[in-house]
Amino acid sequence: MAKNVAVLMGGFSSERPVSLRSGAACAAALETAGYNVTTVDVGRDVATVLSELRPDVAFNALHGPYGEDGTIQGILEYLQIPYTHSGVLASALAMNKQIAKTIASAAGIPVAEAKVMHRHEAAKAHVLSPPYVVKPVAEGSSFGVLIVREDQEHPPQQLYGADWPYGDIVMVERFVHGREFTCAVMGDVALEVCEIIPEGHTFYDYDSKYVAGGSRHVVPAEIPAAVTRRIQEWSLTAHRGIGCRGVSRSDFRYDDRFGEGGEVIWLEINTQPGMTEVSLVPDIAAASGHSFPELLTWMVEDASCGR
Repeated sequence: MAKNVAVLMGGFSSERPVSLRSGAACAAALETAGYNVTTVDVGRDVATVLSELRPDVAFNALHGPYGEDGTIQGILEYLQIPYTHSGVLASALAMNKQIAKTIASAAGIPVAEAKVMHRHEAAKAHVLSPPYVVKPVAEGSSFGVLIVREDQEHPPQQLYGADWPYGDIVMVERFVHGREFTCAVMGDVALEVCEIIPEGHTFYDYDSKYVAGGSRHVVPAEIPAAVTRRIQEWSLTAHRGIGCRGVSRSDFRYDDRFGEGGEVIWLEINTQPGMTEVSLVPDIAAASGHSFPELLTWMVEDASCGR
């Protein structure tokens, strides 16, 4: 008998639109794969909705706070509904960029110098020599990311704004020159490495992630084999060190200006990668021999509690 799968989507974080698109794409692919699918636009009553629905598996297509920070995972643990992706602790650790970087560094993965502080402190004066990046410590999809260039006299003054929606704590991180790469981990296997080339954007921001034509994905990445192996190894190390389950995706910068050995820097790990029609993980999985329905089937069959 086909499993009943509830696709959790939407929610109320700043990443709601992305989650709705991820959820719709996943629901369609899971139906193609033969599952009985119900979509759930997650609200504050999600525990009641799921208690009445009692699915065999919850496919978590939520992004951002509440969806990938351990909150929905805790609810699913209480309800004893098996779910996809990482568990409570790994989700919470990965969502906090400062803590995730500390764990990655302790595991021997190179990370960029960074300082964490209140956004008003970051707006007063340069706390690192430009260029540097200011990013909310617990947001995804590049929301709130600000790049400070070498010739910029003052830090970004929008950090003072009363309407700043991304939390008071930010990370100020050394800007790493070079090209953007990412690598997905599926279970205990690092998949192909992908280069992300933004089209018409200065960096891999929200539009280049989610607007068709906003970026080009080159997978397998056209880089030396030793660099590919390094990125795959560190992606798997981060996945294991933080305690991730299911699928995760680690992001990197590779600076090869002074030789192909170059500098590879780990930026962050994403425990709920986007699953839209222009997302990275489906492209990486396809290049690694897994169709979209096959990838999602694997995730559903991998689902559990106590993750």
